[in-house]
Amino acid sequence: MQLHILKGYIQNVYLAQQGDSLLLLDGCSRADIATVCDYIQQQLALPLTALKLIMVTHMHPDHAGGAHKLRRLTGARIGCHPKARRWYGGLLGRTAHLIDVGLTWWVASRLGKPKRHIWYNPILKPDLLLLDEQPLPGFPDWQVLYTPGHTDHDISLLHTPTKQLYIADLIVSVKKRLVPPYPVCHPNQYKQSLKRVSELAPNQLYFAHLPPRAADNINFDAILAQAPTLPKNHWHSMRNRIAHALGRQTRSH
Repeated sequence: MQLHILKGYIQNVYLAQQGDSLLLLDGCSRADIATVCDYIQQQLALPLTALKLIMVTHMHPDHAGGAHKLRRLTGARIGCHPKARRWYGGLLGRTAHLIDVGLTWWVASRLGKPKRHIWYNPILKPDLLLLDEQPLPGFPDWQVLYTPGHTDHDISLLHTPTKQLYIADLIVSVKKRLVPPYPVCHPNQYKQSLKRVSELAPNQLYFAHLPPRAADNINFDAILAQAPTLPKNHWHSMRNRIAHALGRQTRSH
């Protein structure tokens, strides 16, 4: 197994190669499609049809935005957790999708990147629904780990022979400190997912927004200590701001 790491729009893009077959460990963003296709054809000297499977770890724009178009271009199948399909459903879901697209552009601006076209269908239409500990079709050395918390449908991907693990957004970095991501929609599930990764003791961890590092160099207890006890997401932040504003208005009278 060879793991190719590409620099994406705002995140790392991981292509796992097994012979002449390729597995994309996450659906990347709409802005990353040309990067992925060029790498396959120019650097690996393979046809686009070598991409056989696109995994979507969760539905945020930098993890799902390129999946549908890459499927059209390559013929690859899309796999995800069953709950991923409903994440942006309904009026609240569509509103959250708009916010998340805006946040992606904000992160890009902080990284000095230009504003790119990243819009994508918020309702994923996968070919494969994969559950915890299920091997990936066509890539049996890879296994799904259900690691919710950031959303209700996050998955990590484990290469079982080498114990290398891609955890997407389970851990991020702020001011060079490892911290929980934003949002954390399900705090208790997030803590359980983090403990599960810690207890698995993988040899190497791969992140969407950090360079790879050995798991034994990570202080999981310190990250757990920073995890919120209540949901930390768009809706709770908005509600808290409204409550704070109303409280100040009441006190002023």
